[in-house]
Amino acid sequence: MSLRQEFVLLAQQPDANIRELCRRFAISPATAYKLLKRYTQHGLAGLADRSRRPQTSPGRTPADMEHAIVTLRQAHPAWGGRKISARLAELGHADVPPPSTVTSILHRHGLISQAASAAAAPWLRFEHEQPNALWQIDFKGHFETPAGTCHPLTLLDDHSRYNLLLCACGRTHTGAVQEALASSFRWYGLPVRINADNGPPWGSPRAPEHGLTELTIWLLRLGISVSHSRPHHPQTNGKLERFHRALKAEVLNGRSFENLQQAQMAFDRWRAVYNQERPHEGIGMAVPLSRYRPSQRPFPTTLPSIEYGPDDEVVTVKWDGKVDFKGKRWKVSNALTGLPIALRPDPAQDGCYDVYFCHQRFKRLDLRLL
Repeated sequence: MSLRQEFVLLAQQPDANIRELCRRFAISPATAYKLLKRYTQHGLAGLADRSRRPQTSPGRTPADMEHAIVTLRQAHPAWGGRKISARLAELGHADVPPPSTVTSILHRHGLISQAASAAAAPWLRFEHEQPNALWQIDFKGHFETPAGTCHPLTLLDDHSRYNLLLCACGRTHTGAVQEALASSFRWYGLPVRINADNGPPWGSPRAPEHGLTELTIWLLRLGISVSHSRPHHPQTNGKLERFHRALKAEVLNGRSFENLQQAQMAFDRWRAVYNQERPHEGIGMAVPLSRYRPSQRPFPTTLPSIEYGPDDEVVTVKWDGKVDFKGKRWKVSNALTGLPIALRPDPAQDGCYDVYFCHQRFKRLDLRLL
């Protein structure tokens, strides 16, 4: 402003050389005469910067679409531009702006914080090719209600990200988990494999290499393979960890519940949104339901009998979790008490055996070390 004012005052002096002033002030003649005209019409205020925004913006997002974007974001505060753009298109809105434009609108309305922008980062994970090839299971921590502690039990299909189970459990023992899993098996059938961490009730921190528990034995008898995450590596169940982040952001943060029943009602409402409405970035902005199909393996009414091959050496685990084999006694697992296990000799190493329960190898035995 001071330079413009100085130029105008010098240019209005008698016999002023405007062209020479333009060179000295490094402005064009057109700009100079424009400033002089504005000063004549409006005085000093006419020299202030004026908005260069066009009077009309044909490419601007229509107000009703902008309202729909803001409304959807307010209904789902954790959804970003990609999810909102995909969801509006799915709902039948015409001319939905691209995710980058949706993100700009959210910024303009103050609906995305700087911290949220900094935390956003792409993830690349391995994915099984078919539904039910792998399910991931875990508890999402716990929180208190006036009626007791709630332990959210979650179960996710690896391929589709479909949430198979979201249960507000009051306990974390085997009976509660088995009952919840049985309900999912009745609805969706049996998976090929379930992956869990090494904590109870599905693992043993002291023996993470096999982690046989009452619950995992039940799963193995159903024909389901059981795997465990590496100790202290929660990223092994990365898709479930991401699901837990969404659950925390969209349901648990800032909420409190009177009891488990009220928490379960909130879980059920959000589970429907997650599976059927919420676009998932990890699967190309599809909804999990579009990629999931129930398993063709039904949940049996009774556990099948345990059978091994004709060349297996079968022994029964004693009351103390130990077995006698070739004059040696060794500890297996108390969870296997009264059940048969199979030992298959290693043809390459004399005295070495692979130990199986049902279809799953859980231990290697070297008689030379006993």
